[in-house]
Amino acid sequence: MKRTVLDELLQARAAKRAMALVTDLATGAQTIVYPDAATSLSDDIKAAVGRAIQDDRSGTLDAPEGRLFIQVFTPPVRLILVGAVHIAQALAPMAALAGYAVSVVDPRRAFASDARFPDLDLSTEWPDEAMARLKPDSRTAVVTLTHDPKLDDPALAAALASDAFYIGALGSRKTHAARLGRLKEAGATDAQIARIHGPVGLAIGAASPAEIAVSIMAQITQARRGRAEAAS
Repeated sequence: MKRTVLDELLQARAAKRAMALVTDLATGAQTIVYPDAATSLSDDIKAAVGRAIQDDRSGTLDAPEGRLFIQVFTPPVRLILVGAVHIAQALAPMAALAGYAVSVVDPRRAFASDARFPDLDLSTEWPDEAMARLKPDSRTAVVTLTHDPKLDDPALAAALASDAFYIGALGSRKTHAARLGRLKEAGATDAQIARIHGPVGLAIGAASPAEIAVSIMAQITQARRGRAEAAS
């Protein structure tokens, strides 16, 4: 590997930028490819690289140009949970097992305790402060769980202003309708509002906190993998 390629890889990783290193296995020539960035590679190869980055999956590719190895480098996917409630207690370890770096945000110290959320990034900041620090990006999912507008609404507003790939909010249809009304009054557009999954989670008849957590994690996975067409 050339030093210039290594330096660029290190810089991109430090900037938490998703990318792939494409190596021609016959010649050893290497090209760094970023999502949605111009490249000298063919459209078919770029599309294959894009799918590999989306799926976080390295592998070989037989192309007209020859056999290639696509090595994917992506920053960790993240899940920000607003509300240290029972559903969060089930969802946080579930998401961690799925490879997410989980942050739980709740200024209510009686809920946000190390005993309830061991070995997690736990914040007792107000959600607007926490979101400003965490800076959700295109590899971040945000879920609000408190039912409290003072906590959920600022977090949702910050998520809508970000590139978060998934935004979900717990609550009944009536609660969600009122929430959308408040967000619109605060300046959110219809296009932004449409990004919120509410009521959160796939409709699987979930009732218990653990079942609701399963439905939320499934919907996050569906959104991340771009498989919305599989919904029923």
